[in-house]
Amino acid sequence: MRLVLLGLPGAGKGTQGERIAAEYSIPHISTGSIIRSVIASKSSLGMEVNGYISKGNLIPDHLAVDIVRERLVQDDCQGGWILDGYPRTVKQAENLDAALQREAMALDLAFDIRISEPEAIGRIAQRRMCRQCGITYHLTYYRTQVEGICDRCGGELYRRADDTESTARQRLKVYMLQTHPVVHYYAQSGRLYSVDGDRPIDDVFQDVKEVLANLQSIPCVGS
Repeated sequence: MRLVLLGLPGAGKGTQGERIAAEYSIPHISTGSIIRSVIASKSSLGMEVNGYISKGNLIPDHLAVDIVRERLVQDDCQGGWILDGYPRTVKQAENLDAALQREAMALDLAFDIRISEPEAIGRIAQRRMCRQCGITYHLTYYRTQVEGICDRCGGELYRRADDTESTARQRLKVYMLQTHPVVHYYAQSGRLYSVDGDRPIDDVFQDVKEVLANLQSIPCVGS
């Protein structure tokens, strides 16, 4: 299965992505981790990407899709993958479809995890991240067993500098302007499923699993 996760900042894309990855043994891929990896590789693509990042500039769409495509053709993605954080614009969604078609692949489904703006702002303000492995926790919904310590690796938890209420409000505005149209792009082609993300994590995941169970019974497009 090949999936994209959409939703407001704080919707729980990372949490649901990790659960889907564990349940179905497919990689959960965030664009942030891809970019860091390609830069660290010091390949020609990595050097070109670093040229933009080091100057504080956005990566052009044609490079962004090359980075994603390079990751999706790796061996661990043969059984499927989950993209989290890409595409962010309709143009990127179109580029992704074209890149997948060239690789004889196609996206199966995009999940839109819907939450209200007040809920998103509250979640972002209470979000904590592990300095070592990068997993995300929440002070109310997804707490660690030992306060301030990651359950997975024992790393220290911290609050990102941009996880404040004022910054969250600005990020929501940017999302609605740039990324929300991607929801309509996938809906028009019948590849969108919207899930109520205001519910507990386990309830959201149960809904996701039911949809994926039906998807597994259908031959994957592009396979």
